[in-house]
Amino acid sequence: MNNSQQKALTELFAWRDYLELCKPRVVAVMLLTAVVGMCLATPGLPPIGIVISATLGIGLMASGAAAVNHVMDRNIDAKMARTHRRPLPQGRIDETRALLFAAFLSLSGVAVLIIWTNLLTAWLTLAALIGYALIYSMLLKRATPLNIVIGGIAGAAPPLLGWVAVTGQVNPDSLLLVLIIFAWTPPHFWALCIHKKDDYARAGVPMLPVTHGEQYTRLQILLYTVLMVLTTLFPFMTGMSGLVYLVGVTLLNLRFIQWAIRVYRGKDTAAPMAMFWFSVKYIMWLFAVLLVDHYIISLH
Repeated sequence: MNNSQQKALTELFAWRDYLELCKPRVVAVMLLTAVVGMCLATPGLPPIGIVISATLGIGLMASGAAAVNHVMDRNIDAKMARTHRRPLPQGRIDETRALLFAAFLSLSGVAVLIIWTNLLTAWLTLAALIGYALIYSMLLKRATPLNIVIGGIAGAAPPLLGWVAVTGQVNPDSLLLVLIIFAWTPPHFWALCIHKKDDYARAGVPMLPVTHGEQYTRLQILLYTVLMVLTTLFPFMTGMSGLVYLVGVTLLNLRFIQWAIRVYRGKDTAAPMAMFWFSVKYIMWLFAVLLVDHYIISLH
């Protein structure tokens, strides 16, 4: 392999490292809920220009927040088996370049939202970015085992952002979407924390299984699952959604409860991680069912 080929290969992997800073899988789920929020905000299809600009702006800012999180967590990541191969702990990208990259993404996202979407969406997205990248990553994650509960509000914002992008205002239905993700986040993330408890303990992060033990965390997962199930019924109870949603979310909830019970019993060591992966699919399917139900209602 000659020098030019080696340089091209190095640049290719550098781009992959920068892409990894954006946490593309996490951002993809966030953007799905944001787009559903846009669709639910109007009886018909939302304006395609708004969908494109809002998705781009929210995605850029979410990616910027993720990159800041990589910088804030670089020392923690270096001590954890799950994250020690990330670009910063491995030295493939330094802190300055990562922060400049995050700033470029975030400022670009703000500009897109201000110019082509609306000012309220830009401000709310900026607030979510600050909440995740600074308040959660710098303070809450290191300060309290309730970090994911308190900080979860920032991660729950995307459907609200999508809704506001279309309507220019916040209303109760949009806040219901936030509430669903807010209630879903603790059982989703604590399942992962049980599986990675030793990693978090080694890194000195006060996640619930580290500070209060596994059995207490398993109980909290079960209790928060019940809370989440009740929360997911609100769209039907308020008339926001119809029977299609009720049937779909009931089936999803029954499966989620099954996993929560298996985790609570503690007999299956693979259950926490399996529940974590199911919970990712759960939130995507829930918003997909919300979307299908919305357009069935609109047709009638």
